[in-house]
Amino acid sequence: MSAFTQALGDGAVVAKRNLIKIKRVPDLIVFSTLSPIMFVLLFAYVFGGSIAIPGMDYREFLMAGIFAQTVVFGATITGSGLAEDIQKGVIDRFRSLPMARSAVLIGRTTSDLANNVIVILVMSVTGLIVGWRIHSSPLEALAGFALLLLFAYAVSWGMAIVGLMVRSPEVFNNASFIAIFPLTFIANTFVQESNLPGPLKTFAEWNPVSAVTAAARQLFGNTNPMAPAADVWPLQHPVLMTLIWVVVFLLIFVPLAIRQYRKAVSR
Repeated sequence: MSAFTQALGDGAVVAKRNLIKIKRVPDLIVFSTLSPIMFVLLFAYVFGGSIAIPGMDYREFLMAGIFAQTVVFGATITGSGLAEDIQKGVIDRFRSLPMARSAVLIGRTTSDLANNVIVILVMSVTGLIVGWRIHSSPLEALAGFALLLLFAYAVSWGMAIVGLMVRSPEVFNNASFIAIFPLTFIANTFVQESNLPGPLKTFAEWNPVSAVTAAARQLFGNTNPMAPAADVWPLQHPVLMTLIWVVVFLLIFVPLAIRQYRKAVSR
């Protein structure tokens, strides 16, 4: 058996372990779905009346941004879970087993991807209830969901690095929130990036979250015909830009996460 095949097999076992944990502790999935539902309802019914998007219904503009924000926050479960496993000594038990070192990371990121799938399904139903509609073909819509999940998977490897660096889930939650909160709000998630002032507009235009949000809107058919044409390459080609970000993230984060895992288990 090759090292790659062994890593995938061992990773599948770890992923199964994490999914069983969700089944036994349903609070994990309940609270991870309640938060995006709350955001959908708040922005659709509370803030939506104050945010005008000429040319389209705000709820259709909103949903792609909520999807992007949710999958990015969902990726933090990877780091939080790893920090918790280190704190409780679970990683030490894994180290004593004849398994590939990358299996823990593969299993963790894969199981959290499954968690994001469930959350997206619940959010989609919520969006349909509040008035969101998909205006593209079923294949394009599936591609939109797949792109969101692929982006979240790449981000989860970055979250794994942070989770392995800190010594408790509480520290990780604070650290990840500081980084992710501006990324998901200084973007085109809830408002048009063209309405942001100078430096913030530039940041939003090159923000990876803006790219995946614009890509989702394009694939769901939720684009605004009255919006000014994007004048930066990432938003002119959001699908391609999102795929580029995914490749870049994986090329950087995967080896760094494996390296940090080795450091963490040798403490």
